[in-house]
Amino acid sequence: MLLDIHEIAYVADFFVICSGSSERMLNALLDAVVDEIRDSYKVKPKVEGQPEDGWLLADYGDLIVHLFSPDQRDYYQLEDLWSEGKVLLRLQ
Repeated sequence: MLLDIHEIAYVADFFVICSGSSERMLNALLDAVVDEIRDSYKVKPKVEGQPEDGWLLADYGDLIVHLFSPDQRDYYQLEDLWSEGKVLLRLQ
């Protein structure tokens, strides 16, 4: 999900929120995001979290990418917390 929060938050303009079904998948998703943005825009993120905890974050300033295990995504419910944001893209 790509969520536009620029009108309701100062922390960032956009959140990308997605799930991975295993630690391996979470690592692969993070690697793909970091590699693509580095190659395309020459920007490195600040990375937080560990795949074994079920949550990873890549902070690019105006864009924050959240990668969750299904259980952690259900627990944190960022979509509900930021429900006033505008959903720009949703993939299932």
